[in-house]
Amino acid sequence: MVAQKDDRKFSVLIAGGGSTYTPGIVLTLLNGLDKFPLRKLKFYDNDGERQKKIADATAILVKERAPEVEFEATTDPKEAFTDVDFVMAQIRVGKYAMRSLDEKIPLKHGVVGQETTGPGGIAYGLRSIPGVIQLVDYMEKYSPNAWMLNYSNPAAIVAEATRRERPNSKIINICDMPIDIMDRMAAILGFKDRNDLVFRYYGLNHFGWWTDVRDKQGNDLMPKLKKYVAKNGYWVGGDYDANTEKSWEETFKKAADVYKLDPSTLPNTYLKYYLYPSWVVKHSNPNYTRTDEVEAHRQKLVFGECKRIVEAGTAKDTEFKPDEHSTYIVDLCTAIAYNTHQRMLAIIPNEGAISNIDPTATVEVPCLFGSNGPERLSMGKAATFQQGMITEQNSVEKLAVDAWQEHSYTKLWEAFSLCKIVPDAGIAKDILDDMVVANKDYWPELK
Repeated sequence: MVAQKDDRKFSVLIAGGGSTYTPGIVLTLLNGLDKFPLRKLKFYDNDGERQKKIADATAILVKERAPEVEFEATTDPKEAFTDVDFVMAQIRVGKYAMRSLDEKIPLKHGVVGQETTGPGGIAYGLRSIPGVIQLVDYMEKYSPNAWMLNYSNPAAIVAEATRRERPNSKIINICDMPIDIMDRMAAILGFKDRNDLVFRYYGLNHFGWWTDVRDKQGNDLMPKLKKYVAKNGYWVGGDYDANTEKSWEETFKKAADVYKLDPSTLPNTYLKYYLYPSWVVKHSNPNYTRTDEVEAHRQKLVFGECKRIVEAGTAKDTEFKPDEHSTYIVDLCTAIAYNTHQRMLAIIPNEGAISNIDPTATVEVPCLFGSNGPERLSMGKAATFQQGMITEQNSVEKLAVDAWQEHSYTKLWEAFSLCKIVPDAGIAKDILDDMVVANKDYWPELK
């Protein structure tokens, strides 16, 4: 549905303005002013020094490309959250120093070390919960009619926590990984992008499957996609993947093996951590993880480009580009603002969307987005394999939130032990004890 234009212009706050993803979001917003007009763009971050590096470059970018848009960056919550229509939340509590420990501590014990899955993801989740809830409270206090699009990780645990703690809040938890994969599907098929695809998908965040992919004329695209994925995974190669980092290349290619477990569906790439954990550990360097790769590559490039823009006094030749992460977020804002009922994914309470899964589970399914937020679509029953995996992983996520709410060591040990990635309760306890020490400044005191 095409957005019906009116004379409104919107105020957007990026919470986590110091993120390396912020320039991509800004560019997407500026490139899309014809369909989602802005009157104001704000940054908020509790690390003013880090945010300033991004904000100083953004100020130049906005002045050159959209001087009519007011821009400001602040560390003051009242100033940030007053007079906003949409909050785009992308915080990382503990920053890269804690992400590094999320990855390296499990690997020390021979277990997958990853920021959103397994013990690392649970540890990160307990840090993220209070941070995201604080943002929700700021929004409700200063701009109660605003919507928050939260893509702070790990989205599954955050979504479960906000479902319990702030059930009536206008927060929508989202993830860009399926979006990236669907853009890859479009490239494989020779289409422009994911918006050319009509899909059915179900699962949890970083834990789902496509059951149907068609074009807008209703033609079944699954046979062609399956044939490709069985051989190549989601790796496209060529110019498409010219700047893709090595660890992501391995992930996209490994999807070929994940697909073989259920050739009736197409998998999310993150399932490799649950279904091939021994392979992942074998191919991991416990002393150089994804965090080190990001700091050496993405972070260096982003902050380097920001510095160059500021020193040059112009962003006319900037190397920053929009990406799937940012285009998806802006598409969601546009759908809500103009009530377009566009079909997109969200992480929401199940309430029957997957009929044989706990109705209180926070599942990831297609929704129609309009002025009242997401309207979930029914995906029917999960197959036995998927039902078993979803039920187990959802229990892990629920136990993690139980542990945060109750300050319970035992509940957190149960969460670590139940996680498919962890081989037994003894190893789970060893990892947990190390994590308790590492997170002493962020977690509640466990009893």
